[in-house]
Amino acid sequence: MHKDLDGPIKRFSIAARVETIDMLIRADEITYDEDTGDVEAVGHVHFEHFLRGEKIDCDRAEYNMNDETGNFYVVSGSAQSQITARPGLLTTQTPFFFQAKWAERLKDHYILHDGFLTDCLIPNPWWRLKGPVFDILPGDHAIARNSWFYIRKMPLFYAPWFYKSLKKEPRKSGFLIPNFGNSSAHGKMFGSGYYWAINRSFDLTYRGLYYSQAGLANYLDFRGKINQKTDFDVNVFGVLATQENPSSESGYRILMHAKSDLGNGWEARGVLDYLSSLAFLQDFTQSFTEAVTSETHSVAYVTKHWSDYGVDFVAQRDVSFQSTAPGQTIETRKLPSAEFTGREHEVDFNGWPFWVSFTASAGFLDRSQPDYQTRQFVDRIDFAPHVTTAFRWHDIQLIPTFGIRETQYSESFNNVGQVTGANLLRSSRDVTLDLILPSFERIFDAPDWIGKKVKHVIEPRITYKYVNGINNFDQVLRFDENDLISNTNQVEFSLTNRLLAKDKNGIVTDFLTWQLRYDRYFDPTFGGAVQPCQTTTSITAAFVPSCRNIVASELDLGGFAFLDTPRSYSPIVSVFRVQSRVGFEWRTDYDPAHGGIVNSTVNVDGRIRKYFWVLGHTEAHTDPVLLPPANQLHVMVGYGNPRSKGWNYGFQMFYDYRQSKVLFWDAQGTYNTDCCGFSVQYRRFSIGTRDDSQIQVSFAVSNIGTFGTLKRQDSIF
Repeated sequence: MHKDLDGPIKRFSIAARVETIDMLIRADEITYDEDTGDVEAVGHVHFEHFLRGEKIDCDRAEYNMNDETGNFYVVSGSAQSQITARPGLLTTQTPFFFQAKWAERLKDHYILHDGFLTDCLIPNPWWRLKGPVFDILPGDHAIARNSWFYIRKMPLFYAPWFYKSLKKEPRKSGFLIPNFGNSSAHGKMFGSGYYWAINRSFDLTYRGLYYSQAGLANYLDFRGKINQKTDFDVNVFGVLATQENPSSESGYRILMHAKSDLGNGWEARGVLDYLSSLAFLQDFTQSFTEAVTSETHSVAYVTKHWSDYGVDFVAQRDVSFQSTAPGQTIETRKLPSAEFTGREHEVDFNGWPFWVSFTASAGFLDRSQPDYQTRQFVDRIDFAPHVTTAFRWHDIQLIPTFGIRETQYSESFNNVGQVTGANLLRSSRDVTLDLILPSFERIFDAPDWIGKKVKHVIEPRITYKYVNGINNFDQVLRFDENDLISNTNQVEFSLTNRLLAKDKNGIVTDFLTWQLRYDRYFDPTFGGAVQPCQTTTSITAAFVPSCRNIVASELDLGGFAFLDTPRSYSPIVSVFRVQSRVGFEWRTDYDPAHGGIVNSTVNVDGRIRKYFWVLGHTEAHTDPVLLPPANQLHVMVGYGNPRSKGWNYGFQMFYDYRQSKVLFWDAQGTYNTDCCGFSVQYRRFSIGTRDDSQIQVSFAVSNIGTFGTLKRQDSIF
C-alpha cells in the first residue's frame, strides 16, 4: 500500500483500506482527512459495517467516519433480513440485496435512488421491487414509493407505497394486497382489506371479498392482549346477499377464543361458536370439514384445581343442525352449572388402602327442538361418590369400585311423552369389579426394520359392572351423557396383544397393538331402557320405544349405536394399530347377530422422504334408524412440503360410494424458488345443493408474506 502524507490529509493507493472497530472501507484509492473524518474512496469500493451486517460495493464513495454519513455511487449491496418464522410463511437465510444508481447514508438510515430490492440470489433474481426511492431504516422498516413488483422481467403489480417492517415483532397499519379469483357458483371475486394496528395490545383486520353473483363477503379478525394474563381473538365471517342475487344464502358465523389467568390458581377460558344457518356455511365455506360438520359448541368456564380437588363454573351451548331447513336444530344450554370434582384420594383404614372420589354438579339447563321444549331454567343436581380398593394375589389383581348416584330434575317426561313440571329423582347404585389377569410375554430377535428386540405381550382383562335403581329411564330429560345412565348387569372381556420394539439405543416403542372387546349383558333391556323396535314419527323418540336406543353402556364400548332391540351381547370391537414410519389403524365391529362386520374404519398415513399419503375409509351399514349408513373414502397423496425448493404437489378426494359421486376434491401445485413460491389449487364441492368449482392462487415472498386467495388453512401442505 502506498501512502502520501500531506498534513492531516492521507492518501492511500494499491489495495488501500481504512478500518475501525465497527467498519471497513476498501478501495483502489482512498483519501482520508484525519481532522474532519472525511473519506473519499474511488475504484472497486467495498464498505462493510460489522455490527449491522451491511455490505456495499460501489464505484465511488464519500463518507464521514465521525457522524457515519455519506454518499455511494453505482451501488450494489446487501443487508441482513429479519427472519419471521411462522407456520405457512416461506423463509430464507439469504440477505436482502439491493442495487441503485446512488445511495445516501443519513445517520441511522439509507436512501436508495433509482434501484431495486430483493432477497433472491443475484444476478438473476426471481422477484424485484423496483422504484425511484427506497428509505431503509435497518432493524425497523423499509419503505418503497411508487414502486413496481416484478416477477423476472414481468411487472406484477404497482404499489404507490410499500412498507416492510424489519422489527422482531412487526406490526404496522396498512392496506392489504388485493386478490382475485373465480367461483363457478358465485362468479368472479375481487377482494382487498385493511390491517389496523390499534396499539401495542390490539389489532383489527378487515377483508372484503366481492362475488359478482353473490354480493359482498366480509371477514373480520379482532385480536387483543388486555394484559399479560388475558387475551382474546374474535373472527366474524358474514355474507349479505343482494336483491340482484337472491339465490345466495345470507348468514354469518362468529368464532371467539379467550383466556385469562385470574390469579391465585383461578383460570377463565371460553370458546364461542355461533352459526346463523347451516345452509349459509355449506354455501360459502372453503373447508370440506366445515361443510360436513353440522354442530357448534360454545363453552365458557372458570376453574381452579388444587391437590385432589377441582371446581368449575360452566356456561355452555351446543347446537346440532338436523338439516339446512330453518328451525331444524336441537339446542341444549347450561346457564350456568357449578361442578365440583374430587379425584381419587387415598384413605388408610386399619392398614388397608382405599381411594375415595366424587363428582357433584348443580345447574340450570334447557333443551329445545322441533317437537318439544323445556322451560328456560331446568335445575339439575347431581352427586356421585365412589370408593375403590385393590386386592392382589401373586400376579392377579382385583380392583372393586362401589358408588352411588343421586340426580334431581325439576322437569321430566310424563307417561305420554309430554314435558311436565313434575320433579324427578333418579337414584342408582353401582359396582365395578376390574380383574387384571397375569400378562404373558416373550422376547424375540426383531428384523432390522422394526428394531433390535421385540417383546410380545398378551394382556387379558375382565370387567364386571352392575348398576341398579334406575326404573324411570324413559322419564329423564336428555341434556348430556350423564342423562344416559341406565341399569345394567354386564361383564366385559378384553384381550390386548402388544409388540414392544426396542431399537439399538434402548428406546422402547409400542409398535403394534391389537385389542378385542366384547360385552355380555345379563339384563337385555337394561332395566327397561331398551325396547323392541316400533314405528314412531317422533324426531327425538325420547319417550316412545323405538329402534334408536342410546344408553351409556353402549357408548362406552364404541362410537357406533347397535341396540336396535334388547340383546344379550354386544358386537366384538376390534382395534388394530401400527405405529411406525407408516401408521395404520383399523377399527371394526363384528356383530354375530348380523353375521358380519357392520362398521369399519381404516386409516393409513405415512411419509417417506418427501412423499406423503393418507388413506381413510369408513363404512357403516347397521339399521338406518340406528345409524345413517355410510360408505366413504378419503385419499390424499403428495410430494414435498411448504418450504421445499422446486415442485411440490398434492391431491385429495372424498368419495361417497352410496351416492356414487365425489363430494370434494382438490389438487395443488407449488413451486418454490430460493426466495419465493407460487401455488395454484383447483377445488370442487358437490355437497347437498352446492356444486361449485374454484381456482385459488397465492404468491409467497420469503420473510415478507403470502398474497392471494389460497389461505394457509385451505392448502394441502
